[in-house]
Amino acid sequence: MTYIPADAEEARSRLARVPAMATTDLLDVVGVLAGRLREREAEIVADLAGMMAREIDQLDTDPKLVEMLEASVHGNVSTIIHVLANDIPVDHLQPTTAAVEYARRLAQRDVPSNSLVRAYHLGQNSVMLLCYSIIEELGLDATQAMAVTRHVSDVMFGYIDWITLFVFEAYEDERRRWLGADAHVVSAAIRRVLDRTDVDPTAFETETRYRLDRTHLGGIMWTDDADAHTLGRLDRVTRELAACLGSDGPPLVMAVDRSTIWLWIPLRARTTVIEESLSPSVLPEGVRLAVGLPGNGVGGFRRTHEQASAAYSVATMPGTADRAVVGFADRGVAVVSLLAQDPDGTRSWVHDVLGSLAEDTPSAAVLRDTLSVYFATKESHLHTATRLNLHRNTVKYRVGKALSEVGPDRDRLDLALALTACDLLGPMVLNPAAGGSGPRVAPARHPGVVGGA
Repeated sequence: MTYIPADAEEARSRLARVPAMATTDLLDVVGVLAGRLREREAEIVADLAGMMAREIDQLDTDPKLVEMLEASVHGNVSTIIHVLANDIPVDHLQPTTAAVEYARRLAQRDVPSNSLVRAYHLGQNSVMLLCYSIIEELGLDATQAMAVTRHVSDVMFGYIDWITLFVFEAYEDERRRWLGADAHVVSAAIRRVLDRTDVDPTAFETETRYRLDRTHLGGIMWTDDADAHTLGRLDRVTRELAACLGSDGPPLVMAVDRSTIWLWIPLRARTTVIEESLSPSVLPEGVRLAVGLPGNGVGGFRRTHEQASAAYSVATMPGTADRAVVGFADRGVAVVSLLAQDPDGTRSWVHDVLGSLAEDTPSAAVLRDTLSVYFATKESHLHTATRLNLHRNTVKYRVGKALSEVGPDRDRLDLALALTACDLLGPMVLNPAAGGSGPRVAPARHPGVVGGA
């Protein structure tokens, strides 16, 4: 959190409500309340972010957006607690970078601004309900309890009133900057096709200079390094990739935010050259790509994008390996993208199937990796040993130990799928409680192994 002089941002600060001066005794009690909130800060942030993602449409469609949402919530909760603990006037604050960047990212993603404002009001209500509960726990008399409640409500309202004005202004500025006339026409035309409304191939070609009556390869390309030149770089990479694939014309590119684009490459035919051209070596350092399967016509245009989105959701799960290229056709990606839509249910199922192998420890990771290769090689100890560069007896020992952990009667298909979920989703489905204090060590990847590119 950064402080600014009281006389700065004067025009905006007049719109924010600043709590009246409070007595020392009252502030002492509020300080105790703030301490209770601080003790539960991580829990509060997780609960609020989860609630907002569930309750508000379009806030949980992308793992990167969810991550930014959590950072924004954390920044706001931390600031509110700090304001309560230290009696800081609201007009002396400056919004956290995470809150402003999240508002800008929503503007770039065409998420309605009312979703942003509603998220703040839902958060305000949830935190106030928690404050009421803490005030009851403090055992104050009626007069004290009312005074504390009024002060906390005044601080909370003042902060939310001020921060929503600030982030809404950031949202609108970014929206105006982001939507140039040409970009808006192309974006609107693409979204109409994806939303299955008003599909006129002739009008689409006029607006985008891209024909729908051919074979399309859809993808999502992104990087974590966003600057003024990032979109231009991603556009150049897409055109170079299209040339490698022998495309049937220029690709169609749509900027989603400052570091992400959706792309469609027109193909002359389905050929084996596609897999070779999509090797990680074709992408510059730091650029990643999720791709669907080639599809024909209007339906194929939609389907290949939906498949690329599914691959993207797997590739961007927190804690997963940063593979440069993730395809919907890669082993396990299609199924695991469905499992990722229900993380709690998937985590429980993985634990039921794998038992202690689902622990987030180096030893469990080694056993999972060995068993994955064993299944991928049709349960051949020899081929597993060759692929992992191990002695055959070592492989037999590890496979035997892994199978003894899960039980001899466990269905092989369930095991293979659960191992794939662990490989692609990582910490999201693993058990951190049993992982000890050491860092997680990811096993080496091998061509053709479950989850390998």
